[in-house]
Amino acid sequence: MSIPTSLLNSPLGALLGALRRIGGGPLARASTLVLALFVLVALFAPWLAPQDPTYGELGENFTGPGPEHWLGTDGGGHDTFSALIEGTRTSLVGPLAVVLFATLGGIAVGLFTAWRGGWVDTVVGRVLDILFAFPALLLAILAVALFGKGLTAPVLAMAVAYLPYTARLVRGLTAQEKARPYIAAYRVQGHSAVFVALRRLLPGIMPTVLAQSTVNFGYALLDLAALSFLGLGVQPPTPDWGAMINQGQAAVLQGEPLSAIVPAVAVVLVVVAFNVVGEHLGDRLAGRES
Repeated sequence: MSIPTSLLNSPLGALLGALRRIGGGPLARASTLVLALFVLVALFAPWLAPQDPTYGELGENFTGPGPEHWLGTDGGGHDTFSALIEGTRTSLVGPLAVVLFATLGGIAVGLFTAWRGGWVDTVVGRVLDILFAFPALLLAILAVALFGKGLTAPVLAMAVAYLPYTARLVRGLTAQEKARPYIAAYRVQGHSAVFVALRRLLPGIMPTVLAQSTVNFGYALLDLAALSFLGLGVQPPTPDWGAMINQGQAAVLQGEPLSAIVPAVAVVLVVVAFNVVGEHLGDRLAGRES
């Protein structure tokens, strides 16, 4: 079924066209749309939030949904809807930093070890195996114990924990590509190893790496939300989905569960969407290579 010309020239038509180019089934397209929506909310959160989420009104705690507070309020009288919107930014920035550091570090480690080979590859491979034994959340809690609560220490610790996933993937892909004839041809032409690795080999494996990073983003978001739920991550009054779930437990006892349910649903939606999109990208790459 084709899209009418009048609709194609509208923003809705542009969105429908973009979703068609993404391919995949309805689930992949819906997941992409969900992620795009949350990204837009994070970008424009200060303008979308109807109230200041850090301002609590005395006597307005644990109120139900109404004209002034669409999703009610929490125990401190903060507007749940505004906190949910502002919390989108903090809840996505942390995982983004984790994935960015882990991906860049994993690419560097994987490229270097696979290209050098020999004892370097063996030693680094054993180190990566050791890092696999430490869960990301455990390293984040250890970082909080050493450097204090907040977002910086857990993000850096979790980046170290997620680095082996990207490094092992890049290491395997580099080892395969390194044996292909085009790599030998570039070396014979006198190109340096750095040039061949970064300008010729890396672009070919980046789509697969990005697919893995997309899946890692969902898991990183879940780990950071769990950390904030434990009170070790983002600290009040900064809105964060994990902290909102923790604070909303008291609201559940008061008969107003929206303060806990809404951020929990947001976490589940984003994590599932990132996993679906990551799997879809991986399937497209596998189909392209076969």
